[in-house]
Amino acid sequence: MTAIHVLGLTKRYDELTAVDDVTLDVGVGEFVGVLGPNGAGKTTLLEMIEGLRRPDAGTVEVLGEAVWPRNPRLQPRIGVQLQASSFFERLTAREQIRTFASLYGVGAATADGWLERVGLGDKADTRVEALSGGQAQRLSIACALVHDPELVFLDEPTAALDPQARRNLWDLLSSINDSGRTVVLTTHYMDEAEILCDRVAVMDHGRILQFDTPAALVRGLDAPTRITVAPGALTAAQAGAIAGVGEVGEGPDGVVLVTREPAAVLGALAAGQHLDGVTVQTGTLEDVFLALTGREYRA
Repeated sequence: MTAIHVLGLTKRYDELTAVDDVTLDVGVGEFVGVLGPNGAGKTTLLEMIEGLRRPDAGTVEVLGEAVWPRNPRLQPRIGVQLQASSFFERLTAREQIRTFASLYGVGAATADGWLERVGLGDKADTRVEALSGGQAQRLSIACALVHDPELVFLDEPTAALDPQARRNLWDLLSSINDSGRTVVLTTHYMDEAEILCDRVAVMDHGRILQFDTPAALVRGLDAPTRITVAPGALTAAQAGAIAGVGEVGEGPDGVVLVTREPAAVLGALAAGQHLDGVTVQTGTLEDVFLALTGREYRA
């Protein structure tokens, strides 16, 4: 089954085409990430799929329903965490999430439980304007999930979170997905996408450049393997003499062997008893991202 069906979606602002003829499908129960540099069109794409922004061309169906004009039948079935959070002023965290919950007919006990799940139980009586950026982000996510939606949209959900909070949120999102919910998120964290997502769409200049599993994207890059041998274990000359080594470098962590035949090179290192302290680095999703979108600075 398809949770999201997007066909030829386009959005323009004067001379700028923010989203350019995007077509994609997301299956029910999938966890999909959308990656891209600043200004790639990620947020605009999500807002059109969510029914928050009218497309100039193309169609969107979510859970079998058209999203535009605004479809009130979809609102109880989806959860949305926006990039910029807006809360009712002068309410505490508890009052805030209970208010959101009441809009969906969800009881206070369930709302309070979500505060605990995102680690804000001790901040329940704190006014939202007194929360830190990371705490406000977690409250925003809890508000998006409080009514147990079938489909969840999260726009950079772990921005402003410390490493511990990020990891805890990963566990929460994984558990939600494991229960059969569909999750779509945008993120700038490659490790986050690689760990959480079933498939990843890399977007730039309003277009989807690649859409596949993280592993398939990395395989398609055909990046060389870098094998680092501990300092003193091997000289650069000895490393260069190993069959299959294409390039040798030296760094603070030891001698670096660049190869496209890692099995043969590791076998040679094992035969020479040079495996102690060896590290192996293959291509990563970040390598894919940079290969597709370039390295220039984006404001």
